[in-house]
Amino acid sequence: MANVTAALGLMSGTSMDGIDIALIETDGERHVAPGPSETVDYTPGLRALYREVLDAARTLDRREDRPAPLDEFEREITDAHMRAVTAFLTRHGLAPGDIGVIGFHGQTVLHRPERRLTVQLGDGARLADGLGIRVVSDLRAADVAAGGQGAPLVPVYHSALAAGLGSGPRAFLNIGGVANLTYIADGAPLVAFDTGPGNALLDDWVLRHLGTDCDRDGALARSGHVDEARLARLLDHAYFEAPAPKSLDRNDFSLDALDGLSPQDGAATLVAFTSAAVARAVAHLPAAPASWVVCGGGRRNPAIMDALRDRLGVPVETAEAVGLDGDAIEAEAFAYMAVRRLANLAITFPSTTGVAEPLTGGVIHEPAR
Repeated sequence: MANVTAALGLMSGTSMDGIDIALIETDGERHVAPGPSETVDYTPGLRALYREVLDAARTLDRREDRPAPLDEFEREITDAHMRAVTAFLTRHGLAPGDIGVIGFHGQTVLHRPERRLTVQLGDGARLADGLGIRVVSDLRAADVAAGGQGAPLVPVYHSALAAGLGSGPRAFLNIGGVANLTYIADGAPLVAFDTGPGNALLDDWVLRHLGTDCDRDGALARSGHVDEARLARLLDHAYFEAPAPKSLDRNDFSLDALDGLSPQDGAATLVAFTSAAVARAVAHLPAAPASWVVCGGGRRNPAIMDALRDRLGVPVETAEAVGLDGDAIEAEAFAYMAVRRLANLAITFPSTTGVAEPLTGGVIHEPAR
């Protein structure tokens, strides 16, 4: 067995809910032993600043640029991760020296792979120096620079997890701000791509109409009716017919098509949009999955889960139902990929991001102290 490393993964996604932290022991290949994990919520102020930064980031032409307020947010988000890791280590009786590497995703503010541009805010060097732990950050950039989509990145970890779940074909579906899938079948290359919206549009709709951050328990969507004409309009988007691999920015879809709907009907229509986009994605797979494993925040919304089951017609289970932690998988994946980066193993592939050849990625930051 290759060297096993204790690695910490940090993930903060486009759903803007907080920082997921997960500890695993892994060799970056088949050996994966998950440890403790937790989520640290964003403060309302940090969440509000992120929304401001998303608007400012639309004008970026170079990924290294940090005009205000991006520069302020990068410091804030890095320091929030630093505080979260320090508290995590203390709670679990760990010292910095117990951790071999941290995989630091940062916060995506712009993703335009067609322009070879992706921006995740987060200062890896600052985090490494502040914690005294080696950090691997910026894991999407190399793939995008080489012509890949830079997303999804997690499929290589899904493949490691699937090895313990029996034979396929199986799909992992991650529903964060954007939803993405990984198709896994014995003896076949991984296939992965973004399916369409996840929680982001629904969260934005609920914030606009109720002033809350999400549709808890799917209550708003369950009380409404799907507007089929609006749904058809949303699905009439070139993205859904484009071949995989492919990826999305959080802002590639808007709420304009729902203008005039009640809060309830708008939420119901957005849940239908997320699930219908997943069902449309099956046409881009080598074969229909026999089962689906759902992770990410969307699995907590019963309206989304029921809509997926209705449209897919095969078993659709939460990660917990197959013995995994759906809140921790993405963070675990960044820990896993950090270990692979240290070993110069590939994290992206032609069939997952469209890059020309398997490619490692990430910038290694050694702590100054």
